[in-house]
Amino acid sequence: MKTEGGSDAAKRRAGESAAETVDDGDVVGLGTGSTAAHAIRAIGRAVDAGLDVRGVPTSFASRDLARKCEIPLVDLDDVVGPDGPGVDVAIDGADRVADGDLIKGGGAAHAREKFVDAAAARFVVVADPSKEVAVLDGPVPVEVLPSARAVVAEAVRTLGGEPELRSAERKDGPVVTDNGNLVLDCAFGAIDEPDALATALATTPGVVEHGLFVGLADEVHVGTTSGVRVVEL
Repeated sequence: MKTEGGSDAAKRRAGESAAETVDDGDVVGLGTGSTAAHAIRAIGRAVDAGLDVRGVPTSFASRDLARKCEIPLVDLDDVVGPDGPGVDVAIDGADRVADGDLIKGGGAAHAREKFVDAAAARFVVVADPSKEVAVLDGPVPVEVLPSARAVVAEAVRTLGGEPELRSAERKDGPVVTDNGNLVLDCAFGAIDEPDALATALATTPGVVEHGLFVGLADEVHVGTTSGVRVVEL
């Protein structure tokens, strides 16, 4: 369920703008997706120029790109805890953005993305204008335990949604997340109360994580045709 739209130039501007928020010595959450990838590449260039950072990847894809960019990597467990430095800033994309609330999970990495983004002292969202909406809409990705697929699907219908198992594009069968789970893309239409829906999904047995990111973002960097618009939340 990857969203389309937005020029690569706009995504690059947003990613590079967010990368400029990273300071020497920071632990950085490295998001997943095409816009976050531009931030990772920009951070890699800064590392090559002497910037001292450590990255916490949110997916196999972001880990692979960070390695190619020669960004030193650490595990989340190594930096979060009573003796750890913590995550200073996380940079990640979004499929929908409305007043700082997000729908994420187009790349099926939203569980780990949420762990890292929520652990960060500052969460910077990168997006192009096609992702901005007045009210969150579009399917909400819900990662579920394989054996709980039917139970969660029925619970989603009770909440007014229409679940659809996400199918893989280049192989037969469903998408399997980095965690070994399945993804239901759940259409609720316009989501007027994302906080309430987030709570309902989070408390549904069998749900590993959902793609509603409510109240987590601190800044949104929107790449445009001429520059970057930064929204502080």
